[in-house]
Amino acid sequence: MLFDTHTHLDDARYNEDREAMITRAREAGVEAFVTIGCDLASSQAAVALAEQHPFVYASIGVHPHEVKHTLDSWYDEFRRLAQNKKVVAYGEIGLDYHYNHSSPKEQRQRFREQIQLARVLKLPVIIHTREAQDDTIAILKEERASEIGGIFHCFSGDAWLAKDALDLGFYISFSGILTFQNATMLRDIAKTIPLDRLLIETDCPYLTPIPHRGRRNEPAYVSFVAQKLVELHADAPGMSVDTIGRITTDNAKRLFKIA
Repeated sequence: MLFDTHTHLDDARYNEDREAMITRAREAGVEAFVTIGCDLASSQAAVALAEQHPFVYASIGVHPHEVKHTLDSWYDEFRRLAQNKKVVAYGEIGLDYHYNHSSPKEQRQRFREQIQLARVLKLPVIIHTREAQDDTIAILKEERASEIGGIFHCFSGDAWLAKDALDLGFYISFSGILTFQNATMLRDIAKTIPLDRLLIETDCPYLTPIPHRGRRNEPAYVSFVAQKLVELHADAPGMSVDTIGRITTDNAKRLFKIA
């Protein structure tokens, strides 16, 4: 019983075997997925995929890399898409000052606008932040994002960011990065996260965990993230992959309001 809270099932790298990939994940114990919107087209594709499978859910929104392409009219379409019962979150949105594919000023403006829209739609937000911790937290506070909650996805920040995220009432989601040899600090942080705030994800097709690193990632591999969290929380009573799967699945369903 695993819930992959962050996938990109519409990615072209799955065009040859998308249904087989989904079947492999189900056979590996993945109960549900959220497939993520990064711009208008991928948001529309995410909703279409979610409509095809009862266990697939969708998020909508514009990734910080893509906000330079955003048209104001997109927000009307996001409002329309959000009426679909399979849409459970708004994102991924946020700030990325590492690549600056969109200017920091435009990223901040669109980040605020999208939090405001998520609040209107009553959807939790999925946050992408890279080298932008202070601005991310400040904007989340100023736009009252704690009222809708959300996820710091693919967490790879420091202990201060983890604390800030938890203080906002957000969940923290770990990906295959947790299994990487050089991720010692991240594993130390993961040990400190309360179990009721943990989520797991693949961010597939990216960030393939060990032992499959170097290949295309897919949702079946979320089990390796779960196994690493079991090792890191080994002191918790009755800890096992089944336990961490049940806990993180319950957390995801609570956040996404899935019965």
